Amino acid sequence: MLKKQTVWLLTMLSLVVVLSVYYITTPEEVKNDVALTGAEAEKGDKAEAVKETEKENDKGEVTIEEAEDGTVVSVSNDELFATMRLQLEDTRSARKESLEDIVASKDVSAAEKSAARDEMNAIDEAVANEEILETFIKSNGYDDALVRIEGEKVKVTVKAKESSASEANKIIQLVSSEMKGMKDVAVTLEPSNQ
Repeated sequence: MLKKQTVWLLTMLSLVVVLSVYYITTPEEVKNDVALTGAEAEKGDKAEAVKETEKENDKGEVTIEEAEDGTVVSVSNDELFATMRLQLEDTRSARKESLEDIVASKDVSAAEKSAARDEMNAIDEAVANEEILETFIKSNGYDDALVRIEGEKVKVTVKAKESSASEANKIIQLVSSEMKGMKDVAVTLEPSNQ
């Protein structure tokens, strides 16, 4: 019986050694290509979504904005929320990708890796809270809502039939009741085309 256990133990140890050598000798470029392919596919999906929204009938006003990189963007009032969501998602995806690179790097200290993981978790938590708030605001009779949480600040853009201080105050109260720790809430009301 002891001989069988010894053979089993040596087999398992040799398996661990072989797998370790394989993992160490596998080039990192292969791992990065897989991640880049996924990111490229995601960018392709976003580009298709933007093209589909451009094909839809334009309703309402058209806003022409100049982006940070100097490109001029023409956005109708109905596409404003979709465009803002895509920009926010792109920014966060790029930030998370750089944080993932920090976590995967062998040249970074454990404290820096931990800070990067904490920031990634904070981004994920902010996204989840934003989705909850958007659903909550829409369920209270508003046409559309976009919530952006940046630290302790909450920026809310709402498509509403009425644009008044009382509507903005109502939205601030909704956000404050749902998110207890958020004290700095800014609301922007966009007119609804309906």
